Amino acid sequence: MSDIHYMTKVGYDALEKELKHLKTVKRPEVSKAIAEAREKGDLSENAEYHAAREEMSHLEAKIAVLENQFATARIIDETKLDISKVGILSKVQVMNKKLNKKQEFTIVSEAEADIKVGRISVSSPIGKALLGKKVGDMAVAQTPAGPMELELLGISI
Repeated sequence: MSDIHYMTKVGYDALEKELKHLKTVKRPEVSKAIAEAREKGDLSENAEYHAAREEMSHLEAKIAVLENQFATARIIDETKLDISKVGILSKVQVMNKKLNKKQEFTIVSEAEADIKVGRISVSSPIGKALLGKKVGDMAVAQTPAGPMELELLGISI
């Protein structure tokens, strides 16, 4: 088992739904494809069989990762969060000094991160830099593009 994964109720439910789908729908589909390819004869030269076995291998690896996340997940009660400083599930407004632009992020677990919708991982460079900061504080995130200076303008849930 690895570290605890803190998640929102929505993220937890999505993880549970995806895991159930992979186990009850995808796994039987791939098993059926393997069985059908096996019936076609010589397995050493059967590309369909080898492709289906490889797909099953990838599927089982993904299921194992999701099962670990699910087993170590803890749902965070948003009503008990302290918004005086940045923590997981904090919605933060920052001024990116490098771009001279206001940005908004929600700090979430790795499993829920999606930069396209402004959800950044607590373990990302920006997430790490902002953790524990209060409104008015400056944070410097060491990103692949170089240091990013962020001024914390607001915290909410």
